[in-house]
Amino acid sequence: MKLAADVETILKNLGTQISGDMASYSPVDGSNVGSVSTASASDMDAACTNATDAFHSWRAVPAPRRGELVRLFGNALREDKENLARLVTIECGKPLSEGMGEVQEMIDICDFAVGLSRQLHGLTIASERPGHRMMEQWHPLGPVLVISAFNFPVAVWAWNAALALVCGNSVIWKPSEKTPLTAVAVQAIFERAVTAFGDAPAHVSQVVHGGRDVGAALVADRRIALISATGSTDMGRKVGQVAASRFAKTILELGGNNAAIISDKADLALALRGVLFSAFGTSGQRCTSLRRVFVHDAVYENFVEALKAASTSMAVGDPLDGGNLAGPLIDEAAYDGMQSALNEARALGANITGGDRMDLAGVYVRPALVEMPTHNGPALRETFAPILYIFRYHD
Repeated sequence: MKLAADVETILKNLGTQISGDMASYSPVDGSNVGSVSTASASDMDAACTNATDAFHSWRAVPAPRRGELVRLFGNALREDKENLARLVTIECGKPLSEGMGEVQEMIDICDFAVGLSRQLHGLTIASERPGHRMMEQWHPLGPVLVISAFNFPVAVWAWNAALALVCGNSVIWKPSEKTPLTAVAVQAIFERAVTAFGDAPAHVSQVVHGGRDVGAALVADRRIALISATGSTDMGRKVGQVAASRFAKTILELGGNNAAIISDKADLALALRGVLFSAFGTSGQRCTSLRRVFVHDAVYENFVEALKAASTSMAVGDPLDGGNLAGPLIDEAAYDGMQSALNEARALGANITGGDRMDLAGVYVRPALVEMPTHNGPALRETFAPILYIFRYHD
C-alpha cells in the first residue's frame, strides 16, 4: 500500500487523479499502484478527430510562439523533476538516479526544441528566370502518434513530442500498458504549461491508454500522419507494414543486440566499468544494452574474472534505495524470457555465472555472465534482461 499511497500523493501534487479498468503494477514489489481507463473505439475516434482539429489551429501559430509552449513545459518539468522521477522509478523499476536522468532528458530536448523553433528555415535557390528565386519551405505533417515502451516511459515521448509541437503538429500518446501512470503525470504537467501559455488549441497533446489493440487501431487510422513507435522489432515490422499500406511516415526505434570488443591493448579497468553499466544498467532492459562482448584471448582470463567479481558484488535491489545500481525486471514474463535464454545457452554448452532469482518481493535477479562456446542460439537475438554473452577471439 505504501507505493500506491506514494503514487496517489505524487499525482495529487501534480493536480490530477486516476481511476479505471487497467491496473499498473509496480515492479518494485509487484503491488497495484493505480489504474487508468482503457480507450474504447469511440474514445480513439474522438482523439483522432480532436488531434486533427488541433493540428489545423496549431500549424497556423508562428513557430517561435509554438516554441514558447515547449519552453514553459520544460520549466514545468524542472519544477516537478523529483516527483516525476520518483514515479518513473516506482512504475518501471529503474534506479532513482536513472529516473532523474530520464526527466532531465525531457528538459534537455525541450531546450533543444525551443532553439529549433527559430531555425525552421529552408533554402533560397537561384532561378534561371530574371527577377525570380525559388524558396524551400517546410510544412507541418499532421497528427503524430507516439507509441512508447515501458523502459523509458517518459523521455521517448518527450523526444518526439517536443519536436513535433514546435514543428506545428498535434500529438497523441499511446504509452506502454505497463507504465500508464507516468503518462498521466506528464500530461498533467503539460496541461499546466498550456494554461500558462494561454491560447494553445485544446487537445494539442492527448494520452490514449490501452494494450496492443489500441495501438494497432491508432496506427491504422488514416488521420495519423506520422507514427513514432518504440518497441520490439516484431512490433516495428507490423507497424511499418500497416503504415506503408497507407503511405504514412514512420520513425521506428526497435530492438538491439549490441556488442563490444575488448582487445589485448584495451584499458581493462575502463572497459570493465563501461561493460558493467552498459550491460546491466536498467537491468539490461534497454535496446541500447550491451548483450555480447568479444574478448581477446590474451586478456580473456583476467578480464572475465574481473567481470565475474564485479557482477556478483553488484548491488541489486529496491531502486528507490540510492545504494542499489540495478532494480527489478519489469514482470514475471521478463523473468521467464531470461530463464528460457539461459536454459538454451546451457544446452549449447555455455558456462553461466549468476542469473539467479533473489528472495525479494518483485522480480529481482542477479546479472548473468554467459561464456559461450560458439556465437549461436540466444546470443543471436535480444533478450530484455541482464544477460551478457562472452566470446573468446584470437588475432
